[in-house]
Amino acid sequence: MPQTYDPSADGVAVEIITSREVPLGGLRAMTVYRTLPQRQRSLIGAWCFIDQYGPDNVTNTGGMDVAPHPHTGLQTVSWLFEGAITHHDSGGNHAVVLPGEANFMTAGYGICHSEVSTQDTTVLHGVQLWVALPEEARHGERRFDHYVPPVVKLYGGQVRVFVGTLAGSDSPVPTFTPLVGAEVVVEPHATLTLDVNPAFEHGLLVDSGDIDLDGTAVARTELAYTGIGNSRLHIRNSADTPGRLLLIGGEPFTEQVVMWWNFLARDSAELGEMRQAWENESERFGKTLGYIGHDPTGLVRIPAPVLPDVVIRPRLNPEPYARPSTRI
Repeated sequence: MPQTYDPSADGVAVEIITSREVPLGGLRAMTVYRTLPQRQRSLIGAWCFIDQYGPDNVTNTGGMDVAPHPHTGLQTVSWLFEGAITHHDSGGNHAVVLPGEANFMTAGYGICHSEVSTQDTTVLHGVQLWVALPEEARHGERRFDHYVPPVVKLYGGQVRVFVGTLAGSDSPVPTFTPLVGAEVVVEPHATLTLDVNPAFEHGLLVDSGDIDLDGTAVARTELAYTGIGNSRLHIRNSADTPGRLLLIGGEPFTEQVVMWWNFLARDSAELGEMRQAWENESERFGKTLGYIGHDPTGLVRIPAPVLPDVVIRPRLNPEPYARPSTRI
């Protein structure tokens, strides 16, 4: 039976962050939809990067083929809906990323890795996220964690919690700041109510369904932002089919961050040092073994782009409260 909900009862403010299309690797370049970072808002908690992709017919695009490349100062989180991706990194970790299984790679001081869709993948569909590491963790050791979260049934849908705590489900994956991350499925013509941590700001990324969050419509590939101070979120799906979303959140990240290419640093000079270390094939990043790309004549290692001849300024986030926004 359809559920009714009056959004004015709770007054949760919702800010819409629209995505922009970005080509990503592959023989003919796969399109991803990037919602973070934006000028509008750079972080949600410590979540600092979101690329959503697919469903992508790899016959047309070549799929994902990202040769070894570096990271510093962040943690990558891979979550798939369809398809499979092979992962190799310089920490000696080799894994196959599968739907419903979360893979976390902590770069710390430096790591490099490759990502390639498997040969038997016909449709690739998922999300790639990054988490900014705080000062005490960003110079740490490389690390890789794999977790298969259980399905938690709720009235109106279900969740799989891959980071933090939500709906009575706790992820064992260690985090370096307080975070939450979950896949949310809302049944057709249903409303799913989630009790959330009011100290967290949250973002809801829509993958499918006719969705509104507390009365605000959210289209596919859009990210709905709610600031701190909210303890309950109502997600309604008006479609005849299930709606699928990704919920992220965390305590506002207050450290100064500069981001360029695949690096997170604290100032522009540090970015230059990171780039030079990668170009010099420094032991800071190690070596990725096991990479086999789709193109036998392709790169075996991605060179760093030229660093802009300007001082890269810190990404300043607005206050952790939703602001009225206009879709563009």
